[in-house]
Amino acid sequence: MRKYSAKQYMLLLVAIVFTIVFLFPIYWMITTSIKPIQDVFATPPMIIPESIQFDAYAKNLIEDQSLLPYLKNSFIIATGTAIFTLVIALPCAYALARFRLKGASILILILLITQMIPGIMMAMPLFILFSKLELLNSYLALIIGNTTTALPFAIVVMRPFFLSIPKGLEDAAVVDGCNAFTAFIRIILPLTKPTVLTVGTFSFLFAWGDLIFALTLATEEKIRPLTMGLTKFIGQYGTQWDNLMSVSTIAAAPIIIIFLLLQKYIVSGITAGSEK
Repeated sequence: MRKYSAKQYMLLLVAIVFTIVFLFPIYWMITTSIKPIQDVFATPPMIIPESIQFDAYAKNLIEDQSLLPYLKNSFIIATGTAIFTLVIALPCAYALARFRLKGASILILILLITQMIPGIMMAMPLFILFSKLELLNSYLALIIGNTTTALPFAIVVMRPFFLSIPKGLEDAAVVDGCNAFTAFIRIILPLTKPTVLTVGTFSFLFAWGDLIFALTLATEEKIRPLTMGLTKFIGQYGTQWDNLMSVSTIAAAPIIIIFLLLQKYIVSGITAGSEK
């Protein structure tokens, strides 16, 4: 058997500690959602629940179905954001990678800087713009708002991947009768599965967890996503912790499932073309 050095064991221990620290809030959220309400306020806190119940889940999913419209809205907004981001980012990243465009380096720098701008700084200009265009309280407004956050990240991730694809593939396609567009659709696009899944997943994640645009661009309950539905359990005189944590677990479940199913593609999509 391979022998590991003391340094490697120490690094493993540090990695385990960091993993526990980062995963503990998720563990605490889930355990709080299945504890009896009296155990939630127990002193000292109960790290491992003594009894388990699913009353909060049954109440919010079966008995009271008022959160289901919020869940539907989140799926529509997040899926629309992922699709809209991919439709714009794919040709933009391809053009930046393949063509010698004037000011391309400046544009890439602007995209990098844009990722540092807080979303709240985009919310007010978009609110003014959409109010004039009468797009407030619509799925389109929330999808466009979230796309402004996801798009710079998508282009920055996709461009190195396109740079890593040999240009000879397109040249061969042109020789066989394709033009630049059909060569992109038939030859290059099928090769982008890892980066498309990566960008689509993160775009979905950005929109799924959005609160800023949900607060500013949606003033009607019928269009608000699940992040706004969570505020129902936070009142003036207290917080319904069991209900809040159960709905939070439901909100986090799709993201956890997606990452577990697509982790191989996500990792390869992020690292693809990194040498460029």
